[in-house]
Amino acid sequence: MSNENLLVGFDTNDDGAVYKLRDDLAIIQTLDFFPPLCDDPYTFGQIAAANALSDVAAMGGVPTLALNILAFPNDGDPAYLEAMLAGGAQKVQEAGAVLAGGHSIADDTVKYGLSVMGVVHPNDILYNNRCEMGDVVVLTKPLGVGIVAAQYAAGNASKATFDEAVKHMTYLNTITMDIARKYKISAATDVTGFGFLGHLNEMVCGNSIVVDAASIPLVNGALELTTSGKVTGGGKKNRTSLGEKIDYGNVDVALQELMLDPQTSGGLLLSMSKNDAKQLVKDLAQKGIIAAVVAEVIPKSEKNIILT
Repeated sequence: MSNENLLVGFDTNDDGAVYKLRDDLAIIQTLDFFPPLCDDPYTFGQIAAANALSDVAAMGGVPTLALNILAFPNDGDPAYLEAMLAGGAQKVQEAGAVLAGGHSIADDTVKYGLSVMGVVHPNDILYNNRCEMGDVVVLTKPLGVGIVAAQYAAGNASKATFDEAVKHMTYLNTITMDIARKYKISAATDVTGFGFLGHLNEMVCGNSIVVDAASIPLVNGALELTTSGKVTGGGKKNRTSLGEKIDYGNVDVALQELMLDPQTSGGLLLSMSKNDAKQLVKDLAQKGIIAAVVAEVIPKSEKNIILT
């Protein structure tokens, strides 16, 4: 990073860029957009916005300003467009940020998301690679939304299973972070395209992490889908990318697939002390947020991540 005010750039695969404006103020900048993963445009808009807003939360910041990023066919249905943008606007408002326009292009395939700016004190930035020895890792949403969304579109998942996945995808990680920030968090990221194991691997930072596979919360019905052989191309890509970094042990392949499954608007991974983690899980449960302690940071082993 050539500019001394650029505190976080692209070299650490973190969730956003961070630029220091002054000693007590930095801005977080991030963006994300993708094609629809459900038929309802309002719901899709909510999911896309929640996903983009999540990156600011994962870095310890508060979202302040958002811009729409949109690709839409020239002959597209205006009602679809209006509903999609309304869904996104609702989530931006819920997060306490301001939606101030954006940019659109004509394209055959609908794509939507946000560029989001947030603010954070430079001393409060949460990096993805600063886990401390003895920390445990809290996961704040169930896994499985990727496989559920794909298989619902293919007619293989129930409406109830899909509706549960949507509930988690539309929930704002900014709300979760508002609760979590009162504790000392060593490192944080959110679970998105690289899956649970891929993003956990970013947190290793010279150590290893042991995962208690049985403790991981799952979307109801997701494990049944992977048990029956339904997997995603993204999950296969993540397995290949991680290569020999993971010791899968005796964990069932179906559960492995959910840990590799790319997530849209997935939960946060928060590395913190055992006592704080235990209390945080209780705090989140009181707000109806499903969270669990799923892993522990240990001295460097042969593998980055060990599943038990």
